[in-house]
Amino acid sequence: STTKGSRCHLTTRLEPVANAVPRHLQMNDGPYFLGKLSGDECWSIIKRKVLAGEEVPKELEALKKQILKKCGGLPLAASLIGGLLLNNGKEEWQSILEESLLNEDQSEINQILKVSFDNLSPASVKKCFAYCSIFPQDTELGEDELIEHWIAEGFVIPDPKNNRAMEEIGGYYLRILLQNSLLEKVEESWRTYYKMHYLVHDFAKSILNPKSSNQDRYLALDSFEGLAENTTRTIPASIRTLFLHLEVGISADMLLRFKYLHVLRLSGYDALSLPSSIGKLLHLRLLDISSSRITSLPESLCKLYNLQTLTICKNALEGGFPKRMSDLISLRHLNYNDSRAEFKMPVQMGRLIRLQTLEFFIVSHEKDCGIEELGTLKYLKGSLLIRNLGLVKGKEAAKQAKLFEKPYLSRLTFAWELRHLESDNRDEDVLEGLQPHPNLQELGIQYFMGNILPQWLINLPKLVELQLEDCKRCSELPSLGQLPSLKRLYLESLDNIRFIGDEFYVNGQKCPLPCLEELSIQFCDKMFESCPSLRSLLVEWCPNLVSASTLRELYLRGLPCSESLPHQLQYLTTLTSLTLFDFGGIDVLPDWIGNLVSLETLELWLCKKLQSLPPEAAMRRLTKLTSVEVYECPLLRQRYTLQRGIYLEE
Repeated sequence: STTKGSRCHLTTRLEPVANAVPRHLQMNDGPYFLGKLSGDECWSIIKRKVLAGEEVPKELEALKKQILKKCGGLPLAASLIGGLLLNNGKEEWQSILEESLLNEDQSEINQILKVSFDNLSPASVKKCFAYCSIFPQDTELGEDELIEHWIAEGFVIPDPKNNRAMEEIGGYYLRILLQNSLLEKVEESWRTYYKMHYLVHDFAKSILNPKSSNQDRYLALDSFEGLAENTTRTIPASIRTLFLHLEVGISADMLLRFKYLHVLRLSGYDALSLPSSIGKLLHLRLLDISSSRITSLPESLCKLYNLQTLTICKNALEGGFPKRMSDLISLRHLNYNDSRAEFKMPVQMGRLIRLQTLEFFIVSHEKDCGIEELGTLKYLKGSLLIRNLGLVKGKEAAKQAKLFEKPYLSRLTFAWELRHLESDNRDEDVLEGLQPHPNLQELGIQYFMGNILPQWLINLPKLVELQLEDCKRCSELPSLGQLPSLKRLYLESLDNIRFIGDEFYVNGQKCPLPCLEELSIQFCDKMFESCPSLRSLLVEWCPNLVSASTLRELYLRGLPCSESLPHQLQYLTTLTSLTLFDFGGIDVLPDWIGNLVSLETLELWLCKKLQSLPPEAAMRRLTKLTSVEVYECPLLRQRYTLQRGIYLEE
């Protein structure tokens, strides 16, 4: 509707689809066709890929005309050619371009794709590339997910010359595909994933299961009907990978047909249980049931001695793990997390000495379920949450986890159970014994009831994130100024911290936390002194705010009876986003809001008495302001209406 400002954009590669939109819904006379890139734009893509800001060498300049003709104005072609040139020597550039002209019966893109594929090295990377096409188009693929599948299929070849883990080699293969533009890397604020262009996906699929072959080894079937149809033309017994979306339950004999499976991925609303026949798939290396409704694992699963990866939906296992889970001696990745307090870990986890991925561990009083089980798991990597630390008896018991000997762990979270405020010196001893390796990058501590944090905390030179939560008896912070890499600091419910300041400084340094970019303080009494690199700040229930000269984002929470904003706020002229929450006693925003000349977004929440924004002259100084959002501010909403303009009173 044009009157309400709504728009719906339809994109398609097929002109008939665009023409199918009813005429009265079209904003234009017909579909808008995207044009091709100019030669300069294609050349810019290639230079960015090949040169990384360096001068254009004469060898490349000599081929410019030929390259741009080959690109044909297509950004994908430019990126693929850039990848080819990047990964080959200058002396080979001419021959590579000539090679791409040999298959004139194919489209321009497929010609370039074939040359890119043929030039992949080592040969194992070609298999990894083709395998990516078993995932549906536009699938957002995680790095670990891809590499785990490649390893399960045997595509990742260990290097006899060094001791690199297969996962590390798989990461190297992934980087090769990225350099050649055969995969795209997408980075968001909270995650990174990979995807494949639809034309690249089509090409890879033609290699994975070529039409000339009558024996597909890798199948992704959308339904049981699809399985039935394929069964009638006889799925080969040697099939290695099967992705199966089920609309009915899983029968025992269904799995027995595929005894040579390496990878099995089951999904669907009607996939409720895993039959005991799963134990017959002795060659299975990867089992993924995370997109199913399966809530229990049969004991026969523990016979899968070759299983390397097990992926399950969070909190799915109602009855816990099978009793003999520790028999899965080849297990490398246990992708499962369970937040329930009553959940129990399998016994003798320490037998899984190849384990690399373990998202959580719950300490128990039961035999063979103590923290010492972590001691033998020396290859653990990524993130690990250890819960129920109140059951650990002391420093020496905690040392048995041997966290100091685990250099591949990047994040650790230590969590005690929620208790009353009584002092517990044992917490201090336990945390002292949990000293991690200096490579640790992120650390979280929850419900710690000791008075003092351990000194090893300041001996983590690579630590970029520290989160302290509900450490209610903690009365002193260590010298955080000795953490040279710290970028993100989150403090919540540190009720006993009465002063913050001197412990941030080391040897009289002027700038205590030079790399700090994000600071969140909730339910604390005091505020930090300024930090020159600060970019994001959450302040909650902390009345004393001190300015930071480069702050970009600020979330400020007051008290319901607060009658004013901190006056220091007016000096934060670099702010682009400001959120004011629960300043219940304020009736008008101050004129000095107009000093925040970089402000782009202003949000107001739960300001019950707020009746007016600053005067128009002050607001007009906010030339970059594009959005004012108001929530639960009834008097303000009555005064200003969208239709009548922000400065027209009722």
